Amino acid sequence: MSSGGADLFSVPGDGTVGPGDLRPPLAVRMRPRGLDEVAGQQDVLRPGSPMRRLIEGSGGLAGPLSAILWGPPGTGKTTLAHLVATASDRRFVELSAVTAGVKDVRAVMEQAVQERSLHGRQSVLFLDEIHRFTKAQQDALLPGVENRLVILVAATTENPSFSVIAPLLSRSVLVRLGPLEDEEIRAVVARALVDERGLAGEFTLPEEATEHLVRMAGGDARRALTTLEAAAGVTADARPAGADEGVAEITLAHVEQAMAHAAVRYDRAGDQHYDVASAFIKSMRGSDVDAALHYLARQLEAGEDPRFIARRIVIAASEDVGMGDPTALQTAVAALHAVAQIGMPEARIILAQAVVHNALAPKSNAAYAAINAAIADVRAGRGGPVPAHLRGSGYAGAARLGHGDGYRYTHDEPSGVGPQQYLPDDLLAADVDYYRPTGRGWEERLGSRWQELRRIIRGR
Repeated sequence: MSSGGADLFSVPGDGTVGPGDLRPPLAVRMRPRGLDEVAGQQDVLRPGSPMRRLIEGSGGLAGPLSAILWGPPGTGKTTLAHLVATASDRRFVELSAVTAGVKDVRAVMEQAVQERSLHGRQSVLFLDEIHRFTKAQQDALLPGVENRLVILVAATTENPSFSVIAPLLSRSVLVRLGPLEDEEIRAVVARALVDERGLAGEFTLPEEATEHLVRMAGGDARRALTTLEAAAGVTADARPAGADEGVAEITLAHVEQAMAHAAVRYDRAGDQHYDVASAFIKSMRGSDVDAALHYLARQLEAGEDPRFIARRIVIAASEDVGMGDPTALQTAVAALHAVAQIGMPEARIILAQAVVHNALAPKSNAAYAAINAAIADVRAGRGGPVPAHLRGSGYAGAARLGHGDGYRYTHDEPSGVGPQQYLPDDLLAADVDYYRPTGRGWEERLGSRWQELRRIIRGR
């Protein structure tokens, strides 16, 4: 727990040095000191937005009492909490839901009352990982938030709708933070290289190394700065004894060593992105499990969003597997939801399972081809009026129009299906045949069934 002005680390990023000249990590030293230094989140911090008003202290009685910051790691949640405290000279208290309990929360509230009574200062409580608090622990926050003893700024990486109690949500403004763009990460790294709080111009980072560091950061500014600091350490250690103490170059090899990841030939925004994604899909379609897993690994190691990969797997499960193995789509959809909830690195296991299922499943694009053929007929103007006996008959006047007359209720048929016209006249006359099952996998048994049903329905 720390309070504004109480110790050297209460407002990280001010360039101070701790006891024993132990400097805080680079990511802490480079934490923005004002709104002008914040990278990204421009929509969240636009003039007049709830978060900006809270930081500037201009909300007044109509302003938000508290804020819940929801977003992935390294997107500025802690930074914004510090700005809420420092921009208006408020007292800052930080707790982590991992280690804190109700006793700690109550102590903060008591201190907030004293601070307001003795010094007229408002207190800001930054609670990291609020989703780890139980309902009872979150309930302990309510009196202080409701009575404005503290401004609560809570951070979470999980959906607050499921992880934060409703009374707390209703008393807070929900701020959604997104991953930083590559150019924003690049700007953060560039500033850290030259800023006196950072590496102070003692190192350079060539373009190739920068590209790799930015790509592997995956929109996480903290990860980018931590890697940069580690790479600078690797560079310094690699300098020969007695060598010139001038500016040192952080090479790609130094960055790789710091990250313990090899550079992957993959560009999320360029041709390699589409080439690898295409090869991934075609390998699953071609039933080569090893190749599909290879391209999955390349995408993951290059920092590709696992949700993007999961969506491609869902599409492939329907387009390429289809009714050859209907359970492939179930696996893919389950993987899509699981990946969104779990995230990396565990998401790689879920994705691998879905890829293996897709690749090994019997393949059929019959459903894909069928809907395309049906859409082509509709776009060509084929398909006349809906047969009268199929039209809705549940409203006044429908019977007078003949709607529903002659409709045969399927469940009254001895075999559960009987002869009846379903297609519009012109398509029936053309004897359209959109769905053509293959003889592979599950669909093998569907082929004979569809032919028999078609014969009964169309009376042929």
